[in-house]
Amino acid sequence: MSINKMKRASIKDIARIAGVSVATVSYVLNRKEGSRISEATKIKILEVAKEINYAPNKIARSLKMSNSKLIGLIVPDISNDFFSNIARWIENEAMKLGYTILIGSSDENPDKFRQLTELFSEQQVDGMIVVPVVGSDDAIKKLLNNEYPVVSVDYYLENVNLPAVTLNNFEISEIIVDYLIDHNFEELIYVGYNTKLPHLLDRQRGFERKVRERGIIAKKVLVDMKDVTPKVHTELKKQLKITSKKTALYFLNNKIGIAGLNYLVRNKIKVPEDVSVIAFDETDAYTLFPTEVTYIRQPLEEMAVNALKLLDDQIKNFSEKGTRIICSGELIKMKSVK
Repeated sequence: MSINKMKRASIKDIARIAGVSVATVSYVLNRKEGSRISEATKIKILEVAKEINYAPNKIARSLKMSNSKLIGLIVPDISNDFFSNIARWIENEAMKLGYTILIGSSDENPDKFRQLTELFSEQQVDGMIVVPVVGSDDAIKKLLNNEYPVVSVDYYLENVNLPAVTLNNFEISEIIVDYLIDHNFEELIYVGYNTKLPHLLDRQRGFERKVRERGIIAKKVLVDMKDVTPKVHTELKKQLKITSKKTALYFLNNKIGIAGLNYLVRNKIKVPEDVSVIAFDETDAYTLFPTEVTYIRQPLEEMAVNALKLLDDQIKNFSEKGTRIICSGELIKMKSVK
C-alpha cells in the first residue's frame, strides 16, 4: 500500500486499495447513517482512509452533501423509439424524486456496456438503471458485489439476481396467437432475432407453445441483431408466399417491424389484403405506412415509475435484491389485421 506523499490522497486511492468502487467509498465517507453499505465494508474503507491520511476537500464535501443525486441510464440505442421514449419517462420520474439522469447507449456491445458502468461509477452516480446486453453479466455482478444500487428495465438476466422491471412477454405472445387464430388465419410467421436475451426468447417461446397447443401451421424467421433490414428482406423473400391461404406476420419488435413493413411496401404486398401484420412496440414510424399497424403497447410510464421506485429504495434502504416487477402489455387493434 503506497501513496505519493506529495499528492493528496483521493477516494479513488481508497477504492483501489480497499478493492471496492469509487461510489461505495463515496457512500461511506459522505452519506448519513442508514447507508446500504455493509458494516464490514464501511470499517475496511475507513481503515484504509486513515492509513493513507485521506483528508476530503471540505468545500467539495459541503457542495456534494449526502449524495450526487445523479442516476446513470444505459440503453442499447437511444435513437430507437422504444428506448428514447422509456428514457424520457425515466427522466420525468427521476426529476420528481430529485435526481438528474446521465444517459449512455451500449449499442448491444458488452465492452461498451462495461465502460459505461465504469464511467458512471467514476461520476459517482447514486445508482444505475440498465438495459443489459448479452455478455454484460460480469459487469453487472461487479456492481452488485460492490453493493451498488442497480435495476434492470425491459430486459432481465437469468443468471444474475438483479431487481428488474419487464413485460409479460410470454403471455402477450400467447395472446397474439390466440387473436390471430380466432380471426381464422391459417398460417403464422414469427419474425424475430437469433438471440440469447431472455425477454426476447420469452416472446418466441410463448408463440411456439401456443401454436402447438392450437395446432396451426407456423414458421419462424430468425435474424441476427446487426444489419437487420437486409436480413429481414432476404428471409421474407424466402418464407412469405402470397397464396389463397390466410397468412399473418408477427414482428418481434419495432426495428424488425419497420424492416418487414418496408419489404411489403417495396414488393407491393398489400396489408391486410394479401397478408396481415402485428408488431411489438409503439413507434411513429408505423404511421408512415399505408395501413395503421396493430401493435403491442408497452406501459412505459408504469415501467419507469417501478424502475425508479426499486432504485430509490436501494439507494436509501437495504431493499430486497432480485425483486422483479412484471407489467402487462396491451394489444392495440388497428387495421393491419383483416
